[in-house]
Amino acid sequence: MKKKRILSGMRPSGKLHLGNYLGALSNWAKLQDEYDCFFMIADWHALTDRTETSYIREDIEDVLIDWLAAGLDPEKSVLFVQSHVKEHAELHLIFSMITPISWLERCPTYKEKIEQGAATNYGLLGYPVLQAADILVYRAEKVPVGEDQLPHLELTREIARKFNTLYGKIFPEPEPILSHSPRIMGIDGKRKMGKSYNNYIALSDPPEVIRKKVMSMFTDPTKIYMGDPGHPYECNVYAYHKTFGNYKEKELEEMALSCKEGRLGCASCKKKLSEILIEYLTPFREKRKWIEKDKGKIQEILAEGKEKAKEVALSTLKEVRRVMKMDY
Repeated sequence: MKKKRILSGMRPSGKLHLGNYLGALSNWAKLQDEYDCFFMIADWHALTDRTETSYIREDIEDVLIDWLAAGLDPEKSVLFVQSHVKEHAELHLIFSMITPISWLERCPTYKEKIEQGAATNYGLLGYPVLQAADILVYRAEKVPVGEDQLPHLELTREIARKFNTLYGKIFPEPEPILSHSPRIMGIDGKRKMGKSYNNYIALSDPPEVIRKKVMSMFTDPTKIYMGDPGHPYECNVYAYHKTFGNYKEKELEEMALSCKEGRLGCASCKKKLSEILIEYLTPFREKRKWIEKDKGKIQEILAEGKEKAKEVALSTLKEVRRVMKMDY
């Protein structure tokens, strides 16, 4: 039976963090054996809020190295850079001609940026149209997403439906593969983990950096002294223990009780978490060090990914031009 196709991607923002791994990478690695996977480093998308491009090539390489260290396999998946396949831009242009502005203005990401007072641009408004082109140029049938991304995927489905109605059925209406991975907050305990918030633990952070970051983690402002009762179920450090520690349920219950009764201090709790995270990330760090030594192999993987992606994208655009009677 022919495998169904998946498309997903990440913007190049340098080395990836624990949130990226739990939210996407760990799931992508598992999907490789079941689906025909295309994973894209979305450098054009990065330009919606990034004008400094001096380090973008380095950031692209860092993302790919992290992908490989996390288990993505170029023998199983197509790993490529968005801008290497110009057909994304052509399909984006075509889709932009049939997408009402009202559809874009209702997108949660755009509305959130407006509410935050951020400077907006055409690229940010049209971000979901380019995203639709990214998915549909490969005629992907499935897209791994979190629940917060469902509105964007629904817009992709609407664009596919409208094109199919106007010109002929070319595109599938892609279905989501919802991630059920645990979600973690950043080390500030207030927002999701992200580079822009400087509240992240990178997958490649060395032990001394992990210890420093964990010791700075926000815990419980009411628990000042040893003996003060804590509130573990509201504590970010306890949430990390649950996610990354190899605990039995009874051991977690005892940890929570010790915290509530003031027998477990925040400092010792953080020290234990530091060692858990260091052990958790050691295999990743060691594999990453080995991969990043071979820059030639990294470029080879991207070149091969470009050719494989381009072959599929060209086939799709040929069909698009044919049904639009623009294959002249």
